[in-house]
Amino acid sequence: MSKKPIGQAFLEGTKHDTMPRPPQKDGAEKPALEMPYDEADGPLIDLKTPDRVQMPRTELREAMEARKTHRTYAHKPITLDELTYALAMTQGVRKTIKGKATFRTVPSAGARHPFETILLINNVEGLERGLYRYLALEHKLQKLESSPDINQKIRRACLKQPQIEEAGVVFLWIADAYRTTYRYGERGYRYIFLDAGHVAQNLYLVAEQMDAGVCAIAAYDDDRLNTLLGLDGEAQFTAYVATLGKL
Repeated sequence: MSKKPIGQAFLEGTKHDTMPRPPQKDGAEKPALEMPYDEADGPLIDLKTPDRVQMPRTELREAMEARKTHRTYAHKPITLDELTYALAMTQGVRKTIKGKATFRTVPSAGARHPFETILLINNVEGLERGLYRYLALEHKLQKLESSPDINQKIRRACLKQPQIEEAGVVFLWIADAYRTTYRYGERGYRYIFLDAGHVAQNLYLVAEQMDAGVCAIAAYDDDRLNTLLGLDGEAQFTAYVATLGKL
């Protein structure tokens, strides 16, 4: 007796025809490629273009084989060039199709790239401690907050994990969900978290070039962290966190 192909059996058992239509198919307004920012919210800091940042060369295989999670770090600062490089390799924009899409250094479903990068700076040369935002389209930093206890607040929101305060910098990737759900509807939420994995893996590999380590974090209080970052937790929310520190 012949069996049905797996794919056919799957489709027959799935209510795929009842999923809501993506907003794109109904002519809804396109999402912006970047969440808005106001220069009055904090000063903008120019960063070197990636081609001007000199980093040690590392073979891809060596980086992949050496990659591991590190939760403790040396008390050494990350240089601004190293941070610039890490930002460029995790969310750097290579090409923009105005009003439609960006092509970046990581893959994203439909080139939607739903993430904004918030940085908790603890120990980076040339930067004051505090909370910053990476403006990927402009390749600039914007300082958001410098209250002396912001790192402690972020640590508490991350279930008091000590590496939050010990790392040179903490990456907080927040998702602007409509960028992806506009095209893919509810299924877009799955793609957002798949995309988050691509971004974090690039940070792990980049760390091998700078004698640094990374710890990706999913254990955090969503409501508490979203509130600290001014997010509603639905349209925009924290999708992933990672620490980066010298070894």
